[in-house]
Amino acid sequence: MSYFLILEPYSPGSKLILGILFAVLVYIFLYYSVRMIEMGYVLKHRKPLYNHVYLVLRKLNDEQKRILKNQFGFYNKLTTKQQRHFEHRVASFIKDKDFIGRSGNPITEEMRVLISATAVMLTFGFRDFYIGFISKIVVYPSQFYSNTNKAYHKGEFNPKLKALVLSWEDFKAGFNNGSDNLNLGIHEITHAIHINSIKERDVSSTIFSDTFKELSTLLSHKENLRKDLMDSPYFRKYAYTNQFEFLAVAIENFIETPQEFKSQFPEVYSKIRQMLNFNIPGY
Repeated sequence: MSYFLILEPYSPGSKLILGILFAVLVYIFLYYSVRMIEMGYVLKHRKPLYNHVYLVLRKLNDEQKRILKNQFGFYNKLTTKQQRHFEHRVASFIKDKDFIGRSGNPITEEMRVLISATAVMLTFGFRDFYIGFISKIVVYPSQFYSNTNKAYHKGEFNPKLKALVLSWEDFKAGFNNGSDNLNLGIHEITHAIHINSIKERDVSSTIFSDTFKELSTLLSHKENLRKDLMDSPYFRKYAYTNQFEFLAVAIENFIETPQEFKSQFPEVYSKIRQMLNFNIPGY
């Protein structure tokens, strides 16, 4: 004797299954439609279709917001709407990362806010701002001994451990002079963004890594530009250690002295601005 499971054409079970299948098909259609539209947009405009879309905005507490206002000048350049988005991203970044103090250095709210704000500033033009290759942030009171190359460091990014390691003394010093193009936090976080962009395939990482390739091609093909860069005192000599250090130094300069950068090396400046998708007054 054979048994068959028969669903009535309009039974509740069949309606539920059909509803689920329809919803899945609609989701797939919309997902790939948006992907195709964005792909065309990115190819034409070299930036994401959208960046800041949130269901709920996280907020900073009063102390965190006071630190941001009083100690992080970039925040005060933003519009009110941008500030709300910036606060959301700082709060989200703090929640996502494990902050660890070393050598008797307790983690303070100031450390969490200012380090996170630096990362959010550099990725403010990105859709995915978390920098997945950073999972923990280790903070020493001052220079620390690194087992990586058996030397004392002010900061380093270790991609194998997904660790950003900073000397708090030197991190703070980077913000004491906003125009000397020396900022430890910007420098080391740029290394993390660079590695992250090579490994990840989200739209912002793709734009960042592809534009860096364009910049590398530009510099390799334009000997005069390359010579001008190396002869100019605008970029410190450490920039020419390797391609990673060049980019980190270039972004330090871009953040701290954008107008001078634009005036002296407009082609390089344009590529850095495109990599970061920076749409901020003064840049």
